[in-house]
Amino acid sequence: MKTSSLTKIQEILANLHAQAVNIDMANSKSKSFSLRKDSPIFSETLFSTNSDKLSHYVDEVINKSKELFALIKANKVQFSYARLALIEQQISAIKNAIDANDAQNNASKQHLKMLKDKKYRQAAQSLILPSQTLYQKLSETHEFERRLLDMLEQKQIQFSQANQKAKDKISDELLIIHQRLGRCRQAISKLERQIEVSEKR
Repeated sequence: MKTSSLTKIQEILANLHAQAVNIDMANSKSKSFSLRKDSPIFSETLFSTNSDKLSHYVDEVINKSKELFALIKANKVQFSYARLALIEQQISAIKNAIDANDAQNNASKQHLKMLKDKKYRQAAQSLILPSQTLYQKLSETHEFERRLLDMLEQKQIQFSQANQKAKDKISDELLIIHQRLGRCRQAISKLERQIEVSEKR
């Protein structure tokens, strides 16, 4: 293996390390990177390193290149070529990751925006839905009030036409309807106040 080839590997790794450090610094300041933070960039089959920092993987390859130089110096040709093949795979993977970093951050940014939009929609719905529910309850209570008023009118007609014995019974029924009507109107007032508070939020 030529010395020029080994020098070329050293130059490539030095350049990759500088790029990786810059990307790691930029990623650490990017909100979109939070979705990938603490997750390994590469699989364990290719790297023994487990990190969300590209520079850590370049460090691993640099160490492997030192081992390669030692194997070549010891004239262990077969091991040297096996180590070189792994280093080439790792360098290729790191280059691809560097090239894809911006695209990944953009995808993460879009995903964060989608999550944020969903959060706002849920917040809006949490305000809208209670109002809708309160209006529905108010409508139902008004309908109940109308039925009670109808019952009250009918009982008053019956009362005016009844004999004294029947009037005593109808009088009790009228009292119950009046009590229910009073509670119903209290409920209407309460619902109207709740709607007013809900819509001011």
